Amino acid sequence: MFKPSKILIPTDMSDHADKAIRQGFEIASQFGSEVFVLHVVQDHVTQCTVDYCIDVKLADELQKQVMEGAREGIRKQVERLVGEDAAKATLDVKDGVPYDMILKEAEERAADLIVISSLGTTGLGKYLIGSVARHVLLGAKCSVLLVR
Repeated sequence: MFKPSKILIPTDMSDHADKAIRQGFEIASQFGSEVFVLHVVQDHVTQCTVDYCIDVKLADELQKQVMEGAREGIRKQVERLVGEDAAKATLDVKDGVPYDMILKEAEERAADLIVISSLGTTGLGKYLIGSVARHVLLGAKCSVLLVR
């Protein structure tokens, strides 16, 4: 029988991701698994546009605030959904391409299960699988549970 010891739950903080978080924590409680919740910030603060630039220090400070805001957002999301069990999870925020960072995190954490929502913030439709979930399914070296 499959008994995951380390579960990675990526979140984009959408309602769809709420379902994956609940499911991942439910599995973790059944098997005493370690839980990692990951949010990936894809859009970086741009220092220059076509007609103006901002100071490098300001751009760095804004990016730092984006990352801290995301960290606070996933903390609140997990606490709202799983209550006191949230303290048992490791929460992390990375920047980059979401599916690349999810796969990298799964490998670095030696996750044996990824619990991910089949749809993300775009919610393109009831019958489509999200592109991040599709890439994770194709690239994962561990089991992946898609949550609808």
